[in-house]
Amino acid sequence: MQLLRRLTVPVTLPHWRQDVLLAMPRLVCGYFMAFDFGAQKFGMPWSDPDLNLGFFEIAFWFPNDVAQFGEPFALFPAFFAWMGGFSEAVGGLLLLAGLQTRIASLLICSTMLVAAFFQQMQNGYWSMLPALGFSFVTLYTMVLGSGRFGIDYLLTKRNKKS
Repeated sequence: MQLLRRLTVPVTLPHWRQDVLLAMPRLVCGYFMAFDFGAQKFGMPWSDPDLNLGFFEIAFWFPNDVAQFGEPFALFPAFFAWMGGFSEAVGGLLLLAGLQTRIASLLICSTMLVAAFFQQMQNGYWSMLPALGFSFVTLYTMVLGSGRFGIDYLLTKRNKKS
């Protein structure tokens, strides 16, 4: 329980304006992960109905795409595809809300590094840039947490007073 508490408590900066500036990339990253990238691969209530995805269902093409990454992904492509879709869709929501920000950031960062180096690297460095950009945003949120503008802050602030 102590580890979960340490993972939840965010770092707050001296001035709230600094927390606003650090929250902006987290909010943008979380929004795009949850409502665009994740929703294309992983069934969420806001996924496009034309994709015909059930709730928490992965797109039919995604495991085949993941299997092409080679070992170890080819051994369990459905599992890795589901975890990647979950990381993007649900992790993006958590990042957007600032709830368990460090755990969500770890999931998203791992997924984006796989996307950059296993999927996009053969297409050149410019193709890797979007996934690496999401990785960089989640690196600093792994260290700082949600800041003042997230549910983690509200939960831990209330518990400090008790």
